[in-house]
Formats: sequence, structure tokens, C-alpha cells
Amino acid sequence: MGQKLLKRDDAELVVYEGGKGPPVVFQHGLGGDEAQVAQNVPASAGIHRLTLECRGHGASSLGNARPFSIRMFAEDVLAAATEYGFNRFIVGGISMGAAIALHLAHHHAHRVAGLVLVRPAWTFEASPDNLEPIRAVAALIRSYPIEEARSRFIVSETGQRIATEAPDNFSSLLGYFDRPDALAFASVLADIAADGPDVPQAAAAPLAVPTLIIGNRHDAIHPLSCAQTLADVIPGASFVEVTAKAIDKDRHFAEVQDAIAHFLASKTIRSFVPS
Repeated sequence: MGQKLLKRDDAELVVYEGGKGPPVVFQHGLGGDEAQVAQNVPASAGIHRLTLECRGHGASSLGNARPFSIRMFAEDVLAAATEYGFNRFIVGGISMGAAIALHLAHHHAHRVAGLVLVRPAWTFEASPDNLEPIRAVAALIRSYPIEEARSRFIVSETGQRIATEAPDNFSSLLGYFDRPDALAFASVLADIAADGPDVPQAAAAPLAVPTLIIGNRHDAIHPLSCAQTLADVIPGASFVEVTAKAIDKDRHFAEVQDAIAHFLASKTIRSFVPS
């Protein structure tokens, strides 16, 4: 994948782009980066893929614009797509990336030819209950020295529940404390976890593009019910349940890649998007 910088106000954002085939914009989750996307999107998919590392993620700077929001990140992604000549494209993402993709599919419908939502953490409401652990992490980081904040989360009722019910989520949450920019990034965590895709349920029902939704169990941050709800509301959406990362990470990624590969290779999606 080639790598370039995109300047948006005072933020410098890293864009990865490469491959040949139908244009696909695919976004990482909260705290993720290009490497996370590469784990989920098959390299052999035969697509022209673009991924923007959102503000504060990967090698992209935070910038000074506040508050952070799904809309802000989506507009950055759309600007990158325009810069690279992606006039009409398939858009997808993981967790936060799925919320960005859903936002673009509604607010910029003329640009979107297909939709892929992997482990969505939002449906149609802002600040969902399942993201409360992320908001709790952000509040602790802002309130205590980092090691004390980490210890308080581990022994908290929320931390103990997540550690028991969804150990993969627990590991990811602890990773927020380990970031070298943990205090600065806490603003991203707090703002995004309190936000939403700005797509009412009534607006999702008329979405008229091929859609793939992937979910799994044993996931407190990305409950299977979110994926199922979206699949029930978006007309004709294909729903695939994969093995949870908490059960078998290798199998999880293999199944996600297989589902995405089949979707991208289908005649239906190929008829919607130019090569």
C-alpha cells in the first residue's frame, strides 16, 4: 500500500492506497489503524483500497478541532476518497469504521455503491450503553495518573465484568491506558463513544445498495444484537456471524476475510460499482 499525507485544517492525516479493481474505502475501529484493516480485508480481494488513519490514530495527528465526531472523521475520509478519484465506491469499516461507513452511506448516498459493516458498535443512537466501558476508561485517564487509572479500571465492576464476559474487549480497553498519548487520546475516546453515526432508523431503511454485515458473540463492545438490528433494518442486507476473537482469533479473521471476499466478488456488488 502506498502512503501519503492529507492536510485537513491543521491535522496531518495518513492515507494508505493501493491495489487494482473496484474502489473500496475501508476504515479501522476506535484506536485502530491501517494494520487492523489489513487483518480484516483480504489482500487477494482484487480491489483498489483506500484507508485513512483517522485523527489521533496510527500516524495521523490529532489536530486542534474539537469535539471529535463520527461526522468529522467521515468528512475526512470523504475528502481522501475525492483526492484519490474515488467518485463512487464501496465503503466499509470495523466498529467505529462501520459507523463512519453508515454515515457516508446515508449522508453521501450518491458516492456509495456498497456497504460493509464489521462488528458494528452503533445502530442508530448516540452514546449507546455498550460503549460505556470506553467512556469510563476516558474518564479515568483524565482523572488519575495513568497507572492508577488502569488499576482502578481493572478492579471496577465494569472492568471485572468485561474481563469475564469478553476477554478480547478487556485486552483492547487496557490498551488505551498503554498508549504513549493516552491523555490526549482520551478526548477521542470520550467524544466518539458519546457520539453516533447520525443516521436515524427511518433513514437506514431506504438504503438501496448491497450491504454485508458481520457480527460475533462474546463481545461486550460490539454486541451481536447491533449487527442483527442493522441487518433487519437495511433492506436485503446479508448477515454473517463469525467466530468471536475471544474464542479463536485466527479463525475470526479468516472468516471475516472470507465473508468480505465473497461479498466483493459477487455479481450484485460488481454491478453497482465501476472498476
